[in-house]
Amino acid sequence: MELKEFIRFLNRLEQNDIFYKLDKIRNDAVLVEIAVSGQRWEVEFMEDGTVEIEKFISDGDFYDVKEIEILIKEFSD
Repeated sequence: MELKEFIRFLNRLEQNDIFYKLDKIRNDAVLVEIAVSGQRWEVEFMEDGTVEIEKFISDGDFYDVKEIEILIKEFSD
């Protein structure tokens, strides 16, 4: 994907009031993190022109404050 297309993509997000932020976690890519109701997307624009999209979709469940301890216990090293 060319830079012009990348900028057009960001402009489309803005025009549609879709929240995003830019990040960089790989040496050869720019990450666009997108948040919409019930979903979060990671769209990576790679140096070679490829685009990878990963979607994280909510199961619709909500948890109370006790879930914090469960998450920390489960995902700590």
